[in-house]
Amino acid sequence: MERKNHDLVVIGAGPGGYVAAIRAAQLGLDVACVEKEKALGGTCLRVGCIPSKALLESSEQYVIARDELKAHGVNVASVELDLATMLKRKDGVVRTLTKGVEGLFKKHNITRYEGSARIAGLGRVIVEGKDNVELEAKDIIIATGSRSAPLPGVELDGDRIGTSTEALSYPSVPEHLVVIGAGYIGVELGSVWRRLGAKVTVLEYFDRVLPGMDAEISQEAEKIFKKQGITFRLGCKVTGARVEKGVCIVSIEGQDSIRCDRVLLAVGRVPNTEGLGLDSVKVVTDKRGAIGIDEHFATSAAHIYAIGDVVRGPMLAHKAEDEGIACAEYIATGYGHVNYECIPGIVYTHPEIATVGKTEEQLKEMRVPYTKGVFPFIANGRARALAQTDGRVKILADANTDRVLGVHIIGPRAGDLIAEAAVAMEFGASSEDIARSCHAHPTLSEAVREAAFAVAKREIHI
Repeated sequence: MERKNHDLVVIGAGPGGYVAAIRAAQLGLDVACVEKEKALGGTCLRVGCIPSKALLESSEQYVIARDELKAHGVNVASVELDLATMLKRKDGVVRTLTKGVEGLFKKHNITRYEGSARIAGLGRVIVEGKDNVELEAKDIIIATGSRSAPLPGVELDGDRIGTSTEALSYPSVPEHLVVIGAGYIGVELGSVWRRLGAKVTVLEYFDRVLPGMDAEISQEAEKIFKKQGITFRLGCKVTGARVEKGVCIVSIEGQDSIRCDRVLLAVGRVPNTEGLGLDSVKVVTDKRGAIGIDEHFATSAAHIYAIGDVVRGPMLAHKAEDEGIACAEYIATGYGHVNYECIPGIVYTHPEIATVGKTEEQLKEMRVPYTKGVFPFIANGRARALAQTDGRVKILADANTDRVLGVHIIGPRAGDLIAEAAVAMEFGASSEDIARSCHAHPTLSEAVREAAFAVAKREIHI
């Protein structure tokens, strides 16, 4: 087997891996990146974040044309769904972006190896696949991402009963789609197929949708989703799902089974750490398979690091990117840091839901005194003009210092609005700082400013 030498080998070309490789190359390292899939970009780009957002956007445009344009004085004679074209557009978006990552690798002289990687000792990586080569490097970064979590009794067949991967490419709109799990993935893809005409039933083990999110925002989201036609059955335990004579049967503990034509399993994700040869270098993992790291992303083995979905923290592409940059900088310069208190999370439904920092429930549990400011989009001029008035902005600030501790938004373009809150928190801003900063009129961002005013009970427009 041929041997090649590099300064750094990155295993995995998802958001964490390819970003780490680029940053390390910018810092002067000779970088190699190993990816088993032909296309670069990882799960997020190929069968996750990007294709799902493309479908969310297309399905939203379909609903706007069908149901909402008339109110704007735009009369459309008839609106028809062309699912094949919608899916083709989604695939085109993915293809363009994966090619873009290839271009970035070439720009930064990063050597790409196609195949499965296995660590064979300190500083040694064996690649098997299209490329069969042994790599030697001083440092190794593990960035192999995650996969859909299984659920006992649910028999995945890659067609009728599948994960988010299959739900991105259904050849026709299901008559009845059952979604197991009311987290980010479940409500997003459930929303897509509901908009396109499917009956959608979401089953959730916990007593509310989007478990872990601020409860007040979660409750409002559930009401809105129900108005959109999604059925929720909360506090139920799914014990199995199988296909019998072309019909899916979902079993629920203590309740009648549900018959449907497709099932989406969306109960979270688990780290991809199997088959990496971690035992050969005594890298420690927990019971979920997540790799233990210190504050500098270092594992229990010298010069082996891990980032992204294979380590602790939220499984988010932008979190992996931040860790990739910080890890590469630490390897090259001895410095690198991520502030985990300021990582936003976004649900790309309609309206969008975005959050950063602590929830109200977390602050209560921590016994941190806080004040709260809330402002509804129904009182925002831009939201009125857009005819998108559902939702609110909620800001939580320390009762003693006024420092912003958490911001939670449900409403139009919440995913863009949360960036202001994340930056404010990164710089240790107070709610007064946000309130005293001029926001253009009329914009949705004024709702953020008004929520900041509301922390001190001096909101202007309500």
